[in-house]
Amino acid sequence: MAILDALPDGFLDCHARDLHQVLDGPTLIELAGERGSPLFVSILLHGNEDSGLGAIQRVMNGYRGRVLPRSLMLLIGNVEAARHGLRRLDDQPDYNRIWPGTPNQGDTPEAGMMAKVHARALARHAVAAIDLHNNTGRNPHYAVVCNFDPPTLGLAALFSRRAVCFRGILGSQTASFAGLIPAITAECGLPGEAANAQAGARFLDEALNLDELPNGANERIMLELYHTLGVVRVREDVSFGFGVGEAEVRFDPALDKNNFRELKPGTVLGETRHQMPLQMIDERGLDVAAHYFETSGGKLKLRKQAVPAMLTVVPRIVRQDCFCYLMERL
Repeated sequence: MAILDALPDGFLDCHARDLHQVLDGPTLIELAGERGSPLFVSILLHGNEDSGLGAIQRVMNGYRGRVLPRSLMLLIGNVEAARHGLRRLDDQPDYNRIWPGTPNQGDTPEAGMMAKVHARALARHAVAAIDLHNNTGRNPHYAVVCNFDPPTLGLAALFSRRAVCFRGILGSQTASFAGLIPAITAECGLPGEAANAQAGARFLDEALNLDELPNGANERIMLELYHTLGVVRVREDVSFGFGVGEAEVRFDPALDKNNFRELKPGTVLGETRHQMPLQMIDERGLDVAAHYFETSGGKLKLRKQAVPAMLTVVPRIVRQDCFCYLMERL
């Protein structure tokens, strides 16, 4: 991994697909600011999620010829996947599942790279860690946290009035820093939309200008807090599709309209001839799909009231990541 002390030529007006012409691969850029303890920011851990790049470009263009209000450690992740507009290449690990604490892929070169970045951020006494992402389905902006300590919630509230707590994904950037420094994932909606990059830019600029993190949410923003019950995946041996087809499961092709909506028991998610096509892993690592889903009369239905997030209708993402998360409102 390259470590730079300045933005390379062409970075500030480069599309994610063209970053490989500016950077040789994953790159850490360390920029000095008026306040020495840096803000650590990661973008493009998933190559198809470009709002983070758009956000940092907007912020840095705003500081042309000026010193940043706080030092910045900027990690640009999967440049090669970004070249192809993909979350990751088939022969790559997921760059947001290989950070310290991951139970799998911990001995890969990519995991070693992230471990070094993680240690460097802590050694430099980073004030907080922010990971910018997009969703592939329709979702509002929301923050993901791994604990409820006040500085973490204060950081989350700067980005969105919605925050989701989930401790079940070891190896993510946010989970690796949780408990060490305030850390959040900022989910910026769909990629390729200027408004989502602008929302990320507003958040980063505000975070860079803080003297210290707010101690929890405040009167200006009252957080809607959610707790993730589990991550839902289609079982590997089950074929699926969206709408028509001969797959064992045919999901509603407009399912992602239900993200962050309270769904009642009996809500139909699709049609199936499989007894239980889904797996749902909770924070304990247990499969609880049978408690939250049922199949009857050829229909796949919810058994319990829940709020979904990250429902996607992109088959490749379902296989590489998940179908959705189920949550409860706190």
